[in-house]
Amino acid sequence: MTNPTAKAFGYPNTLVAETESWLVLVRPKQPTFGALVLVCKEEAEAFSSLSPAAFADLSVAVKGIERTLKRLTAYEKINYLMLMMVDRDVHFHVIPRYEGAREHDGRSYRDAGWPAQPALGEAVDLDEAAASALAAHIREVWNQG
Repeated sequence: MTNPTAKAFGYPNTLVAETESWLVLVRPKQPTFGALVLVCKEEAEAFSSLSPAAFADLSVAVKGIERTLKRLTAYEKINYLMLMMVDRDVHFHVIPRYEGAREHDGRSYRDAGWPAQPALGEAVDLDEAAASALAAHIREVWNQG
């Protein structure tokens, strides 16, 4: 069964990739182009509650994320934010960071917080169809290896 956090971020429509322990999803509110959510599939509300297998598998997910987002966005930095204030299951917001803007599918994505902390409130808000289309596009890049 999928946890409520994954569903809150549009799973399964926003699915980019899946490892043994993690789901990689498009973040429907995009503070920067390619923003993702990395959600643990285990039932855990504390990072320390994850199994050793989930911690080991985190490396697989992160390597795939960074390889994919580097190709997709040419990010300069990447932020992993573990906020878990509203959505309680263990998850990270993955925000590729860059100066300027990135264009995709007729939309402009500017990193409003650059070079300081990300401006999460200033985001391109994708509807369900646009988030699903972006997930399909990022999934293609992921699958290129």
